[in-house]
Amino acid sequence: MRKQTRIIGIDYGMARIGLSCSDPTKLIAMPITVFQCEKKVEKTVEKLIAFLQDHTSKLEYEIESFVVGLPLLLSGKQGLLADEVNYFVEELKKKSSIPVILWDERLTTVQAERTLQQSSLTRKKRAKVVDVVSAVIILQNYLDSQRRSF
Repeated sequence: MRKQTRIIGIDYGMARIGLSCSDPTKLIAMPITVFQCEKKVEKTVEKLIAFLQDHTSKLEYEIESFVVGLPLLLSGKQGLLADEVNYFVEELKKKSSIPVILWDERLTTVQAERTLQQSSLTRKKRAKVVDVVSAVIILQNYLDSQRRSF
């Protein structure tokens, strides 16, 4: 029997990475965790792939693709953060054969912070989960766009 496939959402940051995954029908994005980065991007990618392999084997699914948030400026141009994401994506592609999709993530962190402010979480607790909430928003926006394109 073939394993179900899911899409992994990634909100890349130089200190932390928010991770999310789709449900098997690819309609809903769900949080996974916040992943701590290493000093070198190459090491971060290695640890991330190992973590995801362990995670997916426990839950018995395969990764169909990665959707990585690309932080564009409001003008639509790429800035310094986008350069960091592009380097991360290059390393991810070197170490994995899973397709990578770059997704415009403008204002997702703002949206995540607003959503979390409406919760009863303290500011300190919100800071710990904002990256995973951003990853969920990035992936959900991507999933929604795929449904609209049918």
